[in-house]
Amino acid sequence: MTKKTNDTKIIILGGLGEVGKNMYCVMHEDEIIIIDSGISFPDGGLLGIDYILPDFSFLKQNQDKIKALVITHGHEDHIGGIPFLVQSLEIPAIYAPNQAKELISLKLQDKNIRYDNLFVYDDKTVLKFKHIQIEFFRTTHSIPDSHGILIKTPNGNIVTTGDFKFDFTPIGPMADIHKMARIGENGVDLLISDSTNALNEGMSISETKVDNALNDIFDKYTTRRIIIATFASNIYRLKHIIETCYNHGRKICVFGRSMENNIKISIEGGYINHPDILIEPEEANNLKPGEVTILCTGSQGEPLAALSRIANGTHKQIKLRPDDIVVFSSSPIPGNAISIGNTINKLYLQGVKVFTNTSLNEIHTSGHANMEELKLMIRLIKPKYLMPFHGDYRMLKSHANLGVECGIPKENTFVLQNGDVLSLYKHTITKSESIPTSDIYIDGNRLGEINSAVLRDRKIMASDGILVVIANIDMRHKTLLIRPNITTRGFVLINENEALIKKIESMSEKIITDKLKEENVTFSDIKGQLISELFPYIYELTGRKPIVLPVILDIRKEN
Repeated sequence: MTKKTNDTKIIILGGLGEVGKNMYCVMHEDEIIIIDSGISFPDGGLLGIDYILPDFSFLKQNQDKIKALVITHGHEDHIGGIPFLVQSLEIPAIYAPNQAKELISLKLQDKNIRYDNLFVYDDKTVLKFKHIQIEFFRTTHSIPDSHGILIKTPNGNIVTTGDFKFDFTPIGPMADIHKMARIGENGVDLLISDSTNALNEGMSISETKVDNALNDIFDKYTTRRIIIATFASNIYRLKHIIETCYNHGRKICVFGRSMENNIKISIEGGYINHPDILIEPEEANNLKPGEVTILCTGSQGEPLAALSRIANGTHKQIKLRPDDIVVFSSSPIPGNAISIGNTINKLYLQGVKVFTNTSLNEIHTSGHANMEELKLMIRLIKPKYLMPFHGDYRMLKSHANLGVECGIPKENTFVLQNGDVLSLYKHTITKSESIPTSDIYIDGNRLGEINSAVLRDRKIMASDGILVVIANIDMRHKTLLIRPNITTRGFVLINENEALIKKIESMSEKIITDKLKEENVTFSDIKGQLISELFPYIYELTGRKPIVLPVILDIRKEN
């Protein structure tokens, strides 16, 4: 990567040019510290894919240097990849704040993975390795125990913020602004900072304002059942919804496994109080509407989530009532607006009143910093260099421009891509050679088995279908016994396209018969010839490109 052998390298494996999949490493000589191990979720084009992971190849090549994985907080885009990581590599230790530690433990338990070196840190913890020392500072985010990290290396200091915002009236503890300032006074060479909201002007809304807005809804609709959909990972939102229900004498029924798990862990950790107001669906159905709040997943219109099934009328335990109040305490993730709109339309068709986040109803706020908060972080940390992190390219670019506005020279800002490497040497940073990276697709619990060819075939099957050619051949006598049988799925209806099917049968028969005349012909030869000749033939007849799948059966005839 570089001719220097004693420089410190920052290797980006995920989180650039995207929101999610956060993972990067700090390497000095024979030590690698990994920061976060997240996942991202696929868009509609990745058919059958459940998660996307960063590429672990670099880590596998440097397995003996890995000393620890350090987690900033417990959201999926920072911890979701851990079960796959510990199955692929030897990770000597994982350090995580308490809430994240409990969520990681649950993930490993769900996948029957035993891992004994999971440790809890707090903002007073200091981790010392041979070359690298790590300290922590408390930040504000939408989940408890969120931290930024100070990484001290022989070549200079690096600060990574993790996900953060500045909220001066938070639901949970205040960010430790004083410690941030002290770190800045002591000298920081590189700031790696969250860019998710770098396009949003001003300051983000305080969580207390959201609390007040939700409280107003509860005050106004005292006799009606309230259904609230929000992110299961937004622990502070769940906390003040539960407290609001407690103050209004309401019981809460929770739907959604992820939400149930997060609430359970938060109660056990002391982040959420009043567990006695949580009830089962049977009890909720026997109470008056004004005595019940339903807290559920589905704020993004996910088709299988609780709110979508309630809106469709397919939920087994909860049926909508015309006087219900439905609150979307969330904002749309890019790409989800249509599915959210469909869910809202179905709710309106059933006569319920729906609240969404607007300037008039501030019932959601982000856990990420807007422009002025990003500037405040830069002013507190006072870095020599800035590397925007966690965001699309436009977000990273906007964040870099904010750094320039705050006095960082443009040449000292780095808008990078996954696989890029920075070299820190005696407090000076240069861009080094990149490493090859690619997305790793998870289908079910399988790691790395799904490649671009498989995804391409899935897209073809989704758009043009599949055509199967079944041929019975006596290979000993090199004879096609009967005319090939054609069956299709997602291509055409056989009963309505008999003439087309007969043409494909005739062409298949000719291809096989001609191929059998050749010397030393094999099944593979016949299959390859069927695919290469049928594909353009079918396209010429129909304008479509189904996957052609030959099935050759060797049927030996008795002499």
